[in-house]
Amino acid sequence: MRFPYSRIVSAFIAFLLTLLVMWVGLPLLAPLYLLLSLVAVQEYTALMNLRGIPIRRRSLWVASVLTLPASLPVTYPGMQPLFDGVSWREALLGLFALYLIALEVVKPNEQSVYSVIFTLFGYVYIPWLLGYIITLRYTPDGVMGLWYLVLPVLAIIASDVGAYIIGTIFGKRKLAPRLSPNKTLEGAFGGLGLAVLIVSLTSYGLEQVLGLRIDLYDAILFSILVASAAQLGDLFESLIKRWVGVKDTGYFLPGHGGVLDRIDSALFAVPVTYYFVTLVVLR
Repeated sequence: MRFPYSRIVSAFIAFLLTLLVMWVGLPLLAPLYLLLSLVAVQEYTALMNLRGIPIRRRSLWVASVLTLPASLPVTYPGMQPLFDGVSWREALLGLFALYLIALEVVKPNEQSVYSVIFTLFGYVYIPWLLGYIITLRYTPDGVMGLWYLVLPVLAIIASDVGAYIIGTIFGKRKLAPRLSPNKTLEGAFGGLGLAVLIVSLTSYGLEQVLGLRIDLYDAILFSILVASAAQLGDLFESLIKRWVGVKDTGYFLPGHGGVLDRIDSALFAVPVTYYFVTLVVLR
């Protein structure tokens, strides 16, 4: 059995490119967020149309653009809170829900309820959750936020590489055969183990060198949570594809499917990281 060197090398290159974008910050992160969000929304719309569900695509695109500034935390220079206890992100979500309902009430049809529910779900699932990448990048500030964002990226890549290697060599028992026949239980634990190892060592090193506020026990717990969230995000996207009846969400990346196929893990892992950092690390 050949060792998957190409998989490891491609993951390492992807990590370096991602690290560059995160290091530069908003000048590169903002256009990348918009590109991923708009393309993923298009893919999601096409998937739902295969099930006969109409999606307010243009409304989703506008909401995606508005989510970019709404995702900036108050720690970003010049960013002011909307109200005490209410973030711009929360306000935008509420207003978008009311907007969708108003559209369907004005011109109702037999698909109106489905349109509201699945358009709102598409907004939360893609641009709203993806916006946590920007939020986390500047939490608690532009310096420490970079390293807090590095950790889930490391966890996602380590989980993917570990699951592939261990699953290829030792995988026998299927993890979720109806959703993803190629994933095995051994691979899932292999990915989890490698993510815990990599993130724990990185967290310890960052704590020693930069004073990153996360101890070893928190790092282990964080690794387990984020790696599990990444695998859950991947399986959930597989659930959507099985429900629709397609193999890939699109063809944006030759040989790798669509954008949704690439960001599915991050959609769950990054928000989990943000809440872990704010509720546990920075408490």
